[in-house]
Amino acid sequence: MDIIEVQGLWKKFRLRQDRAENISTLFINLFRKLPNLDKELWALKDINFTVQEGKSLGIIGANGSGKSTLLKILTGTLRPTRGQITVRGRRSSLIELGAGFHPDFSGRDNVYLNGLILGMSRAQIKKKFDEIVAFAELEQFIDVPVKYYSSGMQARLGFAVATAVEPEILIVDEVLAVGDGNFQQKCLTRIREMQRKGTSILLVSHAMKEIDTVCDEALWLHKGEVVRFGKAKEVVREYQINQGRRCAL
Repeated sequence: MDIIEVQGLWKKFRLRQDRAENISTLFINLFRKLPNLDKELWALKDINFTVQEGKSLGIIGANGSGKSTLLKILTGTLRPTRGQITVRGRRSSLIELGAGFHPDFSGRDNVYLNGLILGMSRAQIKKKFDEIVAFAELEQFIDVPVKYYSSGMQARLGFAVATAVEPEILIVDEVLAVGDGNFQQKCLTRIREMQRKGTSILLVSHAMKEIDTVCDEALWLHKGEVVRFGKAKEVVREYQINQGRRCAL
């Protein structure tokens, strides 16, 4: 069964070119007849793919290709301009460093806050709390406000909470690249454990080795369009050949 179906997905952003830099400029602009300087940016164009239950999809492409926009639509934080998305199953995501964390709250408070947002009960969070803190390796800092955490500490805590939910679909962006090598390997081990339990994974990464070894299929995006969708090893190989040609030019 397909746990995710994306059909004819388009996403448009409007870029304002006449923003006033101060109050004086804003006041003057009110009395000037300016042309419409809005520009349209199609971040995604006619995207189609499916993810089967228990399978993993890697999403690859250069910066600006539309990867993060696609993930935000899949998590429900952005709405598509047109097209249809069907997601069957409980989602958990880590697509933006520090998203959902309150900087003035301690790590402990943020574990409970994020756990509740992701659908866990207080009893479930309490039961998994020590496991979350141990995985994030933050025992000494769990009662420190998150605003004093490094980016790596935030990434560790965010990943620990997101995976503790035991979701049916886990969506992970490049935030894993923030941690050190040992923690990245720890995260990949956790992802493989979740895969064995039947969790579907959507992974955005510039590390082709991760996509090649973790994912069953890969979606290659370029300027908002699908270049290729298929078996991960084949798509990664073609992408690397293409990147090599571009570097040689």
